[in-house]
Amino acid sequence: MEQSSHGAGKSAEHDLRADADRVRREVVSFVRRSNRMTPSQRKAWDQHHDQFVLEVPRTANTTSVAPGSELDLAEVFGRTAPLIVEIGPGMGDSLVPMAAARQGANFLAFEVYEPAAAAIVAKLAAAGITNVRIVVADAVTALQHLLTPEAIDRLWTFFPDPWPKARHHKRRMIDTAFADLVASRMRRGGAWRLATDWEGYATWMRDVLDEHPAFSNGSTAGWSPRWEKRPVTKFEQRGLDAGRAVFDLTYNRV
Repeated sequence: MEQSSHGAGKSAEHDLRADADRVRREVVSFVRRSNRMTPSQRKAWDQHHDQFVLEVPRTANTTSVAPGSELDLAEVFGRTAPLIVEIGPGMGDSLVPMAAARQGANFLAFEVYEPAAAAIVAKLAAAGITNVRIVVADAVTALQHLLTPEAIDRLWTFFPDPWPKARHHKRRMIDTAFADLVASRMRRGGAWRLATDWEGYATWMRDVLDEHPAFSNGSTAGWSPRWEKRPVTKFEQRGLDAGRAVFDLTYNRV
């Protein structure tokens, strides 16, 4: 029996609601915050968005990346160069100076909060830096759908949300599935640098990555010395001021 157009409309509406429900139930490694920008952030965003921010196709979620959205990195950067990816650069306090010091590399930053991305844009524009592009998206879907195998030379994951409560550990970004994804996108010989000021998360990271067959711990001591080339950000300093130690890790793609 042929379905009426009214019935078809209700069915389609139901499917859309179901899709939206699935998106809301998706476990992600971040908490949604206000996307309200300050006036200076809005000005920088409006003036320099097209230079630094890559717009990508989405699914129902505003931080998602639609399948089939692969980036042509040579076109995006106007050149072919080693690719450094930073996940969650925040306001760019470490990303911007480190990109300025590495003009021979291309930088791709995945940041889920527009105000933070706008702050990065303002700093890049003020410093005249041209080798950074930003995607406002969840790193998991971004890595999966935007980058090809062996695209990444270096990956930086500094101070991801530690989700310290046991019931929230499922939200931690660093797990075996994510390590599998990183391994599929990183060239052999590439390096993954991580840092956290939560000892429990640091141990968790080692438990995951020391056992992963695609990665080798870059330090014979297990923990790496603090990477002196990484500037101390306000976020890191708050952890130090609170008496927390900072744990650095380096893993090489084998």
